[in-house]
Amino acid sequence: MQLPAFLRNLQQWFMGTPERALDQAYEAAQMIVAIEREYFDGNPISRRYGNYGDSAMTYFEGELKKYLNLIRVRMAEFRTSSSVMRVSDPRIMEVQLPPGGGEDLEVNVIDKPAVFFRKLRFVDEVLARYERVEAPPERVITMTDGPNGNLEPTPATRVLRARTDRARGEQNGSGTGEPLATAKPPRRDSNGQEDNPADALSDRVSVLPRSILRTVDRIRQDLDPKAEQQVVKNFRSSKAKTTAAIKFLLLLIIVPLLTQQFTKNYLVGPIVDRIRGGEETEVFLNIEMEEDALHELQQFEERLRFEVLIGKAPSMSELTIEKTVRDKAAEIEEEYRRRSADAVKNVFADVFAVTAFTLLLVTRKQEVGIVKSFFDEIVYGLSDSAKAFIIILFTDIFVGFHSPHGWEVLLEGLSRHLGFPANRDFIFLFIATFPVILDTVFKYWIFRYLNRISPSAVATYKNMNE
Repeated sequence: MQLPAFLRNLQQWFMGTPERALDQAYEAAQMIVAIEREYFDGNPISRRYGNYGDSAMTYFEGELKKYLNLIRVRMAEFRTSSSVMRVSDPRIMEVQLPPGGGEDLEVNVIDKPAVFFRKLRFVDEVLARYERVEAPPERVITMTDGPNGNLEPTPATRVLRARTDRARGEQNGSGTGEPLATAKPPRRDSNGQEDNPADALSDRVSVLPRSILRTVDRIRQDLDPKAEQQVVKNFRSSKAKTTAAIKFLLLLIIVPLLTQQFTKNYLVGPIVDRIRGGEETEVFLNIEMEEDALHELQQFEERLRFEVLIGKAPSMSELTIEKTVRDKAAEIEEEYRRRSADAVKNVFADVFAVTAFTLLLVTRKQEVGIVKSFFDEIVYGLSDSAKAFIIILFTDIFVGFHSPHGWEVLLEGLSRHLGFPANRDFIFLFIATFPVILDTVFKYWIFRYLNRISPSAVATYKNMNE
C-alpha cells in the first residue's frame, strides 16, 4: 500500500532531520570562522585579538553568541535524531554528464560518513575555541586522514581525550591529585592555521613569570619595524574617539540649553504673555511667592520709617511714606508677575529641552558608546590614589553626612524654577531615600566592577576612608 504524498513528504522531511541539523550547525560555524578571518586575522573573536571600540565588539560578541547558540541547538537536534534513525547511506553515486553529451559518463562516489566526519570535526573545533572543557563525560571524537589513509584523531582531540582520562583517573583515586586545567581555545596564525595544542599548553603553564614575558613582549613590539605605524594608527584612533566624545558632550550640553532658551523666548513666551497679559490674572502662583512679596514690602516700609526716624533720610509725612510704599508695592507686584510668567515658561521650555536631550541619546547611539568608552578609559586609567580621591569626593558630596543640606537647596531651587511650592515633606522624604539608594549603587559598583578591575584602588579607598 502506497502512502499518500503528504505522508511521504513528512517522512522524507523527518528522515532528513539529522543531515539538515548538521548542515545548519556547519553553516553557523562557517559564519564564525568567516568573522575570525575577516576581522580578527584568524584568531578567536575576543577583545584580546581585535582593536575595535566597545560598540563594534558588542556587535561581534552578539553575533558570536547567536551562532554558538544555533550550533548547540542544532547539534543537540542532530544527536537526538541520529540516535533514532540512520543518518545516511554509506555511499552515494553521483553521475555527471559531459557538456557535449555522448557515451562518456563521469561517476563520482561520495563518501557520506566522511563528509559527516569533516563537518563534525569543523563544528567541534569551533566550539572548542569558545567553551571551557572541564572533564566532559563523553565527547565526539573528530577524525582526520592519517598518512596511511586511515582515520586518526586530530591533535586537539588527543589533548582533550588525555585530559578526560586524567580527570577520570583522579575520580577513581588513581590520579596525581593535580587540578584539571581548562581547555584554552586554539590560536591561529596569520594564515588561519591552528597552532599546535602543545604550544597552547606551554603558553598556559609558563616557566618564567608573566611580568618578564610581558617585558620581553614589549621589547619585541618596540623592535618591530611596523611598531611606529601601529603607534600612529592607535594615536589617530584615540584622537578621533576623544574628539568625537568631546563634540557629543558639548552637543548634550549646548543643544538642550539652546532649545530651552529658544522655546522660552520665541515659542512658549509669547503665548504665556498673551494669556497672562490681563490684569485679572493671578500675580502669585503659590502661597510662598505671596509670603515672600509681603515680607519684602514689610521690610521696605520698616527700613524707610527707621531711616526717617534716625535722620538718615529726609523727614516725610505719613502720606508721603504711604505713597512711597504704594509705589514699591506696585514694583513688587510687577516683579512677581514676571517671576510667575517665567515659571510657567520654564515648565514647557524644560519639557522641550528634555525631549531634545532624549532624542540625542536615542538617535546617536554610536556617539553614546564612544562617550561611555571615553569615560571608562579616563576613570580606569587613573592611578589608585586618584580613583580613591574621586570616589570619596563624590560619595561625600552626594551621600555624605552634609549632603542633605545640598539636596535641600537643590530641590528648593528646582521648585522655585518651576513655580511649585517647596513641599517640605516631599523634600525630607527624598533626602531620606534617594541618597541611600545612591550610596548602595556606589558600593555595588565598587564591589562588582572596581574590585575586579583594580583591587589596589579599592584597598587605597578603604585606607583613605578610614
